[in-house]
Amino acid sequence: MPRETKLAQDDINSSAIFQLSNDTEFAFVLETVLSLSNNRGAATAEVLRAASQITPGDFESWYNEFLYLGNAIHAKAAAIDSSRFPVSAREAYFRSSTYYRYAPFFLHANASDPRINTLGALAVDDFNRAAALLPLPAENIDLPASSPNIPGGDFYVPARFFKAQQGNAKLPTIIVGTGYDAAHEDIYHEIGVEILERGWNVITFEGPGQPTVLRDENLGFIPDWWNVVSPVVDYLETRPDVDMDHVALAGVSFGGELIPLAASREHRLSAVLAIDGMSSLYELFEAGFSATNITDLYDDGDYAKFDEEIWALEYDSSETSLRWMLAQSLFTFNTDSPSDWWSRLPAFTVNATMLANISCPVFIGEGENDSSAPGQAEEMVKAIGKNATYNLFRTDVGAGEHCQIGAEAQLAQVAWDWLADTWDHVRLPTNLTNVVA
Repeated sequence: MPRETKLAQDDINSSAIFQLSNDTEFAFVLETVLSLSNNRGAATAEVLRAASQITPGDFESWYNEFLYLGNAIHAKAAAIDSSRFPVSAREAYFRSSTYYRYAPFFLHANASDPRINTLGALAVDDFNRAAALLPLPAENIDLPASSPNIPGGDFYVPARFFKAQQGNAKLPTIIVGTGYDAAHEDIYHEIGVEILERGWNVITFEGPGQPTVLRDENLGFIPDWWNVVSPVVDYLETRPDVDMDHVALAGVSFGGELIPLAASREHRLSAVLAIDGMSSLYELFEAGFSATNITDLYDDGDYAKFDEEIWALEYDSSETSLRWMLAQSLFTFNTDSPSDWWSRLPAFTVNATMLANISCPVFIGEGENDSSAPGQAEEMVKAIGKNATYNLFRTDVGAGEHCQIGAEAQLAQVAWDWLADTWDHVRLPTNLTNVVA
């Protein structure tokens, strides 16, 4: 879940957490992969070994090392008799899935590179092998959906349901969506395991612009995210093991903007969590470009020159973060035109009116060392009013990074305890920062 808006390499407080590369974007994504070790999506020594072999800033070096690791761990998994040793096979397949998933992470400047889809499919296959070996196997579902922003109108929302316990007892259920770059397989390790351990069901999903829908349906991001989320809620209504009075919706990273957007129209939710809060990716990019005249070119209608300048930034920059961000933006919006991407971005902004339309309690998190969306989380809290609860996750205890990467236990303690209290109608302060131990 790398930070979508990081436009300069020197914006990380290097004292926040130990850096695994002297390329700060590589360091951050390595931290992301390493953090999955907390819930068995990776292994520390495996990731640290890869980190030691990767040439900073070299995208092919990154690809080769994670491909090697994915192949090696996949081979170990495939050699295990899963009927006798299901735990061993499951754990290895989860890890190989992660390494396959992250191998092509920096290849998106060439959207037609066949390695992107090949490795993406391998990652999903290995995750499904692992999830089938859980004590309660995960269920894969393709949910029909429609949007006026989709050519032809119709598409599918890939989802995966994880039961918390055997049988059909009606249980609280959390819907969790991801953001600008991560897959919903990541979500299982990042926060899904923590939710299941609390006795609640989890359903993860992806929409247009996210890996599975991009790969299988060739669809980029759409602003009407309620048309992605509502089919998931519809599906939950058909299940006998879901307590529809206790369904919450959570979004991670750019999902912290997409999920409030959806909740402004979808009112069958008992709570919403933005991890972390973000109201306008467009405004963040605009601020990032403020030192240049690039946006002036667009505003003046010189779209060809705007495109040239964006491409020049992407291909000529020595900054990995900038190169990745621009490539990822065009990739996830499924366009080769920067001006097309820029024209579509404002529609994703969650304004005060939309936030006021959210009809349930909302948790807004923010990392103290996260420079992705400065000030936006607190602005969201003000716009939502009495239904909002804010928490600043502190750097001095390792939780200050974007989406609390690496401090998943602290995130779970605060977010899911807040949710339990909300469901139990416990009166809480609007700011938990100095309240939660």
